Amino acid sequence: MKRNTAALPMAVMLAIGCWGLDRGGMWRDEAATFQVARRTVPQIWRLLHEVDAVHGLYYLLMRPVLVVHPGEVLLRLPSVLAATATAGLVAALGTRLAAPRVGLWAGLLYAVTPMVGHYAQEGRSYALVAAGATAATLLLVRALAGRSWTAYGAVLAVTCLLHEFAVLLLLAHATTLALTRAPRRMWTRWLCAAAAVTLTVLPLALLSHAQSAQVAWLRPPGQDSVDHLVRQFAGPTNGVLVPCLLLIGVALCRPWPTGPTGAPPLPAVALPLLLVPPTILMTVSQWSPLYDARYVLYALAGAPLLIAAGADRIARAAPRLPRATVTVAGALAVAMVCAHQLPLLRQDRTMTHRGGDNLATASALASRELRPGDPVLFLPSLGRRSALAYPKGFRGVRDVALAKPAGASGTLYGVELSPEALRRRLAGLDQVWLVAEPYALRPNWHPETPTDRLKRALVEREFVQRREYRDAGVNLRLYERALKGRGELRDQPQRTRGRPTTPPA
Repeated sequence: MKRNTAALPMAVMLAIGCWGLDRGGMWRDEAATFQVARRTVPQIWRLLHEVDAVHGLYYLLMRPVLVVHPGEVLLRLPSVLAATATAGLVAALGTRLAAPRVGLWAGLLYAVTPMVGHYAQEGRSYALVAAGATAATLLLVRALAGRSWTAYGAVLAVTCLLHEFAVLLLLAHATTLALTRAPRRMWTRWLCAAAAVTLTVLPLALLSHAQSAQVAWLRPPGQDSVDHLVRQFAGPTNGVLVPCLLLIGVALCRPWPTGPTGAPPLPAVALPLLLVPPTILMTVSQWSPLYDARYVLYALAGAPLLIAAGADRIARAAPRLPRATVTVAGALAVAMVCAHQLPLLRQDRTMTHRGGDNLATASALASRELRPGDPVLFLPSLGRRSALAYPKGFRGVRDVALAKPAGASGTLYGVELSPEALRRRLAGLDQVWLVAEPYALRPNWHPETPTDRLKRALVEREFVQRREYRDAGVNLRLYERALKGRGELRDQPQRTRGRPTTPPA
């Protein structure tokens, strides 16, 4: 039975993770993984000293994966496998802390949670971090039972190197030790492991702190952020959320039952895992915004453990029923939860729910309209990510503003020319294509770099728009140099989708 408790949740998670894995496009964060992980190791190492150090280990791990066959499925497959492993680890935790049926229910609940399915299909590190954090929590429970602390420290150190905010797990585990009134010798061993983890992640923390501009877009979380996270963790709809919160309340009622063979009570492990990392990160973010729900995905594992424990308490208090009947009934209840959330799971497998942009669409549009040798400007410079992720559509075009490619410059999107050099280059052009992010064409948008400011100013002042194509997340415009006489300028064409508009005769 114990072996089967992990197998079924893993199978369900694997099926959900593989369902719709190839969405026909990458969004911007996945594109960063895709293009960085295909660079040489020295190029990746150089990039990490300039930007994105927090994802450095993940990029290095993904490099051999994408060598096999660079594509969207392989890009996301490690996240699917990590989520599958996490579902099994949640089941193992529930079994060790309570009973096999608690492990089975908790693992299944984890597998059908929409937030888990979302990050199981994303080419970023968050699903791997969740797997490492859950494994470290299981190893903590084993260490408290007298097993080695070395494996615990090693797994947690690697997890923190995958994403440094996993270090908040140490505070959750410290709370577990306090709630279980661990003896002094356990505290001493845990402190040694925690010190080793902290020293391991400290260089990464110092380097990423110097790159804090990467998260300058974050804002202090408020009540809306709390409400959103509660729904992400316990149920996005009221039909699931309310029963789950009630079951968590039942699980937390005192006294807490002790686990089998002297294991700590399940709430003493699951509750700190669920609450401590998000609470600490949200609190710190009131002064220095660092919070995003994906950064604490690993804390979600605490919710299904508590929900399953609450259901188990009710089952034990009910009139005697065959154990197998109760177990199957709980599994069927999880299946009903999954069916209720099926529209959300299906919706999540569309590109419109993945950051709002599809870089494959931008490349396909460029492939239809651009020809080798055509001069192209990207506005802003990070718009170049579509050409880096899907170079086929931009093959042979002249990137007018690019001074040094991304890989050679140790940057995500390359180094651009100075405004003066770009002005000289554009002076010899009679026409230029502009690949623009939709927000970059709004009148109230203010470019951050002098070169981006010059791009917009020159095309508006010295060129006339002749054609425009729009698709999801990208605008492609053809500009021709304006004639010197003001009377020669023609009205700008209306915006179109998919087909060009020519100016009136």
